[in-house]
Amino acid sequence: MKGGRNLNNQNIREELLRKIENFDVEFIHLQFTDIMGIMKNVSITVEQLDKALDNRIMFDGSSIDGFVRIEESDMYLVPDLTTFIVFPWTNLHKEARLICDIYNMDGTPFEGCPRNTLKRVIRESEKMGYRLKVGPECEFFLFNTDEKGNPSLETHDDAGYFDLAPIDLGGNARNDMTIALKEMGFKIETSHHEAAPGQHEIDFEYDDALITADNIMTFKMVVRTIAQRNGLHATFMPKPKFGVNGSGMHLNMSLSTLENKNVFYDKNNYLQLSEIAYYFLGGLIEHARAYTALTNPTVNSYKRLVPGYEAPVLIAWSANNRSPLIRIPAERGMGTRIELRSPDPSANPYLALAATLKAGLDGIKNKIKPPEQVTSNAYEMESDEVRERGIKKLPTNLYEAIKELSKNEVIKSSLGEHVYKKFTNAALYEWNEYSKYVSLWEIDRYLKKF
Repeated sequence: MKGGRNLNNQNIREELLRKIENFDVEFIHLQFTDIMGIMKNVSITVEQLDKALDNRIMFDGSSIDGFVRIEESDMYLVPDLTTFIVFPWTNLHKEARLICDIYNMDGTPFEGCPRNTLKRVIRESEKMGYRLKVGPECEFFLFNTDEKGNPSLETHDDAGYFDLAPIDLGGNARNDMTIALKEMGFKIETSHHEAAPGQHEIDFEYDDALITADNIMTFKMVVRTIAQRNGLHATFMPKPKFGVNGSGMHLNMSLSTLENKNVFYDKNNYLQLSEIAYYFLGGLIEHARAYTALTNPTVNSYKRLVPGYEAPVLIAWSANNRSPLIRIPAERGMGTRIELRSPDPSANPYLALAATLKAGLDGIKNKIKPPEQVTSNAYEMESDEVRERGIKKLPTNLYEAIKELSKNEVIKSSLGEHVYKKFTNAALYEWNEYSKYVSLWEIDRYLKKF
């Protein structure tokens, strides 16, 4: 049974065993992600490590949402040895983790494992000669907790974009997060307060798509853990408060050759973008309404994608401003990239990257040309101009996004039949529950009126 990156490399295994001995690790968490992007965990003692490294740790897949039925429940955890990390916040009893792929009893990769889903699309990309590099911009909120430790909606500060302490009272917590992430091997680029009170962003370095997806899951775990240790609650909910900006997870994407040459860069083009870059951009534009179900997978996601709060609404692109769905950052050469601005941090990163990579690859395969770029502020464009230019809008709610996904065979194929069915069933269940719920807004608006 195979899994992970270079899993059979004996040198990696020996190095891992040395680290465990040197750090005196006692517990190891075998982590994996369910279809909706929630991290799961099976913990073992160090005495069970050999069993784990030989891929003999089993779990009940029927207990995980979106996995399998009870009559086919036994599944294997196959650890990727390159993902070994020691948690820096554990002292008395050192703990570490390994990220795992899910395998069937017959030794084949489980098609419902989101990590396996992304790896399958990555293999398709590599057969075309391309490797996807991704740099995420993960935003989150920090809220005060009550005397029982439950989260409130009270922010710990009234700071704004790039503000410093003492206005930014979350600075200490954010510094602790940054230090913990660095100790775990992250290369942190920037850390700052975002636009809304209590909102923050920590950016880490570009990497291959699979590593980045792993890092996003690890990042969210670290942020929430360190926030709790600072008496705060961290949330990656896209829009926790009305009237302020929501939290996004912009994806900076580029393709390189297998020899690590950026194929989006062409110094002879007007914008110094290659033909491959334009086709990839065309694919992202063409399939945007369908993959939005994966990049924005909750009812709450669409409370962020509204006019007036710096989130994209129009499916357009620009090399000059940040208002459309996609912008082209100014850096060129190896830094040439496309920034997709719609995703939010509630997304399952494995599925979001699988879907957006598939969209871009389809653009390359079918030579899909992007429309003319939008040079004016997309937030201020009149409806008549939008219609005249044929510019489409992102879905306005989860149900609309799921319907768009159901009509798009390209994005559905990126997921596979199992993940597509389980994901859409879960999303539609959430939509139906939301549709039945009577909100405080309705009470305030209608109780006295009718």
